[in-house]
Formats: sequence, structure tokens, C-alpha cells
Amino acid sequence: MPRRTADPWLTELTHRPLLVFESSALLDDMLRLAAAACTETDVVRDAPAALPHWKSAPLVVLDATAAELCAEARFPRREQVVVVTDRTDDSRAWDAAARLGADHVMPLPASQSWLVDRMAAISAGPSADGRVVSVVGGRGGAGATVLAAGLAVTALRAGLRPLLVDADPLGGGIDLALGGEETAGLRWPDLTGQPPGGRLNAPSLLKALPRVGELCVLSWDRSDVLEVDPAAVRAVLEAGRRGRDLVVVDLPRRPDEATTAAVQASDTVLLVVPAEVRGCAAAARMAKVVQPHCSDLRVVVRGPAPAGLRSRDLGRALGLPLAGVLRPEPGLAAALERGEPPAGRGAGPLAEVCRSLLSTLDMLPMEVAA
Repeated sequence: MPRRTADPWLTELTHRPLLVFESSALLDDMLRLAAAACTETDVVRDAPAALPHWKSAPLVVLDATAAELCAEARFPRREQVVVVTDRTDDSRAWDAAARLGADHVMPLPASQSWLVDRMAAISAGPSADGRVVSVVGGRGGAGATVLAAGLAVTALRAGLRPLLVDADPLGGGIDLALGGEETAGLRWPDLTGQPPGGRLNAPSLLKALPRVGELCVLSWDRSDVLEVDPAAVRAVLEAGRRGRDLVVVDLPRRPDEATTAAVQASDTVLLVVPAEVRGCAAAARMAKVVQPHCSDLRVVVRGPAPAGLRSRDLGRALGLPLAGVLRPEPGLAAALERGEPPAGRGAGPLAEVCRSLLSTLDMLPMEVAA
């Protein structure tokens, strides 16, 4: 993990722990622990120069000498301050911690696991507050992938920070729908082998993912890997909540454990149903798979309706609320073949229904959706 040296004049907020060390040996130990936590840090070697960062850093770790100097300089008291020592019985460290108002005194190497966990939790970002919206087709070819990509593109155009997740290994890759299949970055096969119950560092994950324009995307490569561990799905979506305003998931229609994990992590699932009798029948079966795992399941009806089946009647037949109606859009299929992102121009029926859906989901104000 590269060492970051803090600029003493920098006062902007960061999510990186601040290390204030006079001891080179202890600093090297802390940088090794930060690497184990997959955490970038800001490093200050001159204790008084830490003052501009003192309030903004989410965690401050010092050695005893640095703690003494900060206390002598009358640094204001704050939470999340840890003094580190290489001695099990270090009265000097305890005295410095008391004067500074530190929360903990941690001897190394006995406390290294605690320090790694604390830095990993801090650098993972704030508590989860983003929304997860999944999209699934009522039958094959319903248009769920196009709607999912359109939602993410529309959210980006509206100033939100979306993450688009392709959870369908048999779908051909949602990056193709965006014209970004050649973009370098992390794919699902790279995330296999995540420890059960593991927690991903949100900034690190988002930095490693491909970007199509400004849109962050997690998709599949062209290898033979066709499955992903449910624990990896949960970890990705949790990290997406912490690091993005909106996570849009393109779900597969197969009811395996990874799909169930994605549905359970979703705030809302949109079921895309063609306005036809067969589509309604297939969607009813899919609804039975999804409903036990997500309480907010809504229908998006896709026209045209060959037999005149009305959208509200279809929603009533399924017993689900109608979230939106996607009218036919001439030229959409050809635009997708050319690699143009869905709803990329911000005009047309797809863009309109995406803005309406984001408004209904409280992601956009009504005046933006209009």
C-alpha cells in the first residue's frame, strides 16, 4: 500500500486514517497493518503539522512521542484517537493518551488484529445509505437489461452516483449494452473466493471497477466462469450502498443462491413484463420466486400490447403495483447494436420512464422527472 504524505495546508475531508508518528519503526509497523486492511493512510511525521487534519480524519493513530507533542500543543479533544506502543507496560504511552484524551492505548504486536479491523471498518466509508434497485424480466427477452442500464445512465445524467451491476452470467455482459466491453477493470470472476461474510472496501472496489464514461460497472468477462459466490454478491452490494447513491442490479431469471442474495439485498425489485398474455403468465411465476425475499416488488409493463392488454389490468392480474409503462421506441435496438448507451441522449420513451421510476423511488425530485 503506497504511503501518502499529508500536506500540512490541506484541510479537505478524507476517509483515510491519519498516522502521526515520530518513531520510524512503529510507523513501518502501522503501514504494514494498513496494507493488510487494504487501507490508504495520510502520514504526518511532524506532530504539530497534524493540526489541519485533526478534526477531519475519521481515525487518528499516534505513537507516544507524537501524542505528547499534540497534547503540549493543546490539540482539541476528539473521538477515534488511538495511541500505539511497542511495549506491553508503557506508562509514558498511557500518560500521553490521558493528556490527549485518546480512546485507546494499543500495544504491538498483541493488538495488530484490532487495529487492522478498525482501519478496515473506517476506510470502508460511512454507513450504508445508498439504494439498491434490481431489475428482472418477467420472461426471457422482456428488456430488463436495457431498463437496468437505462436507469443507471439516467441517474448519472441527473447528477447521482450510480453503480450498475450485472448479476446475470448468461446475459452476454451488460458492458456490451453500454459499448464498454473492452474497458479494463475488475469483473465478477476476479471476486470469486471472497471470504464468507467478508466486507469489501468501498472506495477500493469502486476504483478497481471498469468505467464506461463516468458510469461504474461490474459485469462478467468472457471466461468460462458462470457462477459467483452469494457472499461476494452481498459484499459487493453492501459496498455499493456505502459508496454510491444508487446501485442498479440486472438480475438473472434463474433462482439460485446468488440471485436470492441479490434480491434480499435490494430495496426494490422491478419486474419487466411485456404486455401480452404469455408474458403475464411467466411473470406470475417469477413473482412467486422474488416476493418471499423482497417486500417491494413492482411491475414495469413494456409495450406494445398486441391484443390490447392494458397495463393496469396486467398489474392487477399479477397483484402488484404498476411502477411504469415503457412505450415502444423506434431505433432503440439499432442504437444498442451501435454501442450507444440506453437512454444516453436523455430523450425518448426509455429515458422518460427511467426518470419517472427514479422519481417514484425518491431518487429524483418530481420536477426533474417531468
